Amino acid sequence: MTQMQQSRRNLMRLTGTGVLSAVAVGILGDAPALARSMGKGPGVTASQGDIDILNVALGLEHEAIEAYQIGAESGLLQKPVLDLAVIFQGHHKGHRDALARAVHDLGGKAVEPKTRAAYVESLNVAAIKNQNDILRLAQSHEMGAANAYIGVMPSLGGKELAQVCAKIAADEASHWSLLTTALGQPIPATAFLFG
Repeated sequence: MTQMQQSRRNLMRLTGTGVLSAVAVGILGDAPALARSMGKGPGVTASQGDIDILNVALGLEHEAIEAYQIGAESGLLQKPVLDLAVIFQGHHKGHRDALARAVHDLGGKAVEPKTRAAYVESLNVAAIKNQNDILRLAQSHEMGAANAYIGVMPSLGGKELAQVCAKIAADEASHWSLLTTALGQPIPATAFLFG
């Protein structure tokens, strides 16, 4: 199991226990107004659990950004796949910025990215030999992300919160679908591809 898969499981474990508050989900969706409407606003101290969940998600974003960077610098990605990787990396950078800002706003310290060497090891970069290896790695991680967000939705306290997680899951599912197409694989004919 890669470090990213373990981190996603940790996120699921933390959020599945009801620790994820309205403020954390509001901030995850970069929706401070939603967080305020749920009774939490600027100056309100979040629980350490909220900060921990945001930092787990932030750690995943750091890893995704570095994974796409390693792929882009590998020389193995050809256009238009390279362009797609750069776009996805941009999405993850936006998530990173929102999560880091949220952790800071909640009074916590945002987790820092690890070293390139740590990511090279956790992603098993030595096993990557061609473009399809990179695409399969990204595809697997994007599916894991979609499943993680889908998994937390039932534990949320309201439809607004579920909608935020649904938006994030939709982004991850979109990434998975495009990577699957780039690999030349058919989209499965069965229903319920995620969750």
